[in-house]
Amino acid sequence: MICAALTDIAGSSSVIEGGLVTYSNALKSSAAGVSADTLARYGAVSEETARAMAEGALWHAADATVAVSVTGIAGPDGGSAEKPVGTVCFGLAVFPGKAISERHFFSGDRAAVRNATVRHALEMILRA
Repeated sequence: MICAALTDIAGSSSVIEGGLVTYSNALKSSAAGVSADTLARYGAVSEETARAMAEGALWHAADATVAVSVTGIAGPDGGSAEKPVGTVCFGLAVFPGKAISERHFFSGDRAAVRNATVRHALEMILRA
């Protein structure tokens, strides 16, 4: 949804290199460069994983200067007491070598959580 929002803009192909959708831990590791240790220690939905995903995406994209990542629980299932539905972690990596992460809680149904996630990710890119 983030790439779709960015590529809805005419001419975006001159500034958007691409995107990854990595639901599984295996793909988070192999495609986005998240270490097995990070996934085991902090889980897929964590600031640490989100930051590692952004850093990995930035490293893999030859000409990129900014990468944003998202990992979360949009629902309606999958939440826990520690990480309830609506928990979303964001990572942002900016060349050269700056990375941050954030954790947010969004309310509403699956569509509302996903839409709020896209808005926040785009805001992070704008601030970068």
